[in-house]
Amino acid sequence: METSLSTSGNLPGKTRIRAPMALSGQDFKLLKVFKAVVEAGGFSAAQNELNVGLAAISKQISDLEIRIGMRLCSRGREGFSLTDEGQVVYQASIELFNSVESFRDRISCAQNELIGDLSIGAIDNTLSDPNSLLISALQLINDEAPRVRIRLSVSQLDEVERGVVEGRFVAGIVPVYQKREEFDYFEMYQEQSNLYCGAGHELFDKSDEEIDTENLKDFNFINHRYAIHSAKRAFFDSEKISTSAMQVEAVAILILTGRFIGFLPCQYAAQLVKDGRLRAICPEAVNLQTPFSLILRHNTPRSPLIKAFADAMKIDLKRAP
Repeated sequence: METSLSTSGNLPGKTRIRAPMALSGQDFKLLKVFKAVVEAGGFSAAQNELNVGLAAISKQISDLEIRIGMRLCSRGREGFSLTDEGQVVYQASIELFNSVESFRDRISCAQNELIGDLSIGAIDNTLSDPNSLLISALQLINDEAPRVRIRLSVSQLDEVERGVVEGRFVAGIVPVYQKREEFDYFEMYQEQSNLYCGAGHELFDKSDEEIDTENLKDFNFINHRYAIHSAKRAFFDSEKISTSAMQVEAVAILILTGRFIGFLPCQYAAQLVKDGRLRAICPEAVNLQTPFSLILRHNTPRSPLIKAFADAMKIDLKRAP
């Protein structure tokens, strides 16, 4: 779908000097639409988020391109993608709206009222985790600050981390396999993972006493690719591993085939164990401990809203990361 900007030839030349852009309320609206489209991955995908039709979104992006004087994205049969200029505008829009939120936070703090967007990214498949305080924390925020708009996204570790770095999330809740300098970490609890096999596996009906943990390297092991635990090397030969998965659920599916063994969080596997579809292998001797932490972008101001969320999660932000 081409826009009037992309076809009219009215795009200013690179050498043309333009007057500084004075942002109006309409510009803010158009930038919000553009940001939503980028984060949704395209025009069609953004319709639900924006609650408007495809034609309206297309016109608003075209209006923004004309207003700014740059082509921001390509859309058509080959799919949606940002131009180099679009990348610049997208990053600038994140910074712009973060600044607006910071202003709003400071004013609401002066008024003793919490308002604004609380955008949280959390790792997937943690709903059953009894140690997580996320649900109760969101309940508390909603009860005590009903004007706060909660934005919760559940996805993979790398996407949560990327969202915090880019400013799309003000905080993330993730397992920590290795720390990165971009974040401040506030540990919440330790998650235990056990080694499991599925019904039909040759180890399934053996007692723990019959299993020699030294021989676990002889079995097909699933490499959970983002869960980098050095302790795994004591049980498995990484050079022999040919099966991998990116999500906890994907690991579980492979284990349930009865052809592989792999680590799963205990709370995630509990119902499958109860149903007789999985069993833990020597859990006293073979287990992993993973710290779960709240992550915030390093060296960024802690807004009143972030502080309130951390308090609801029983996290002391004054504690040295």
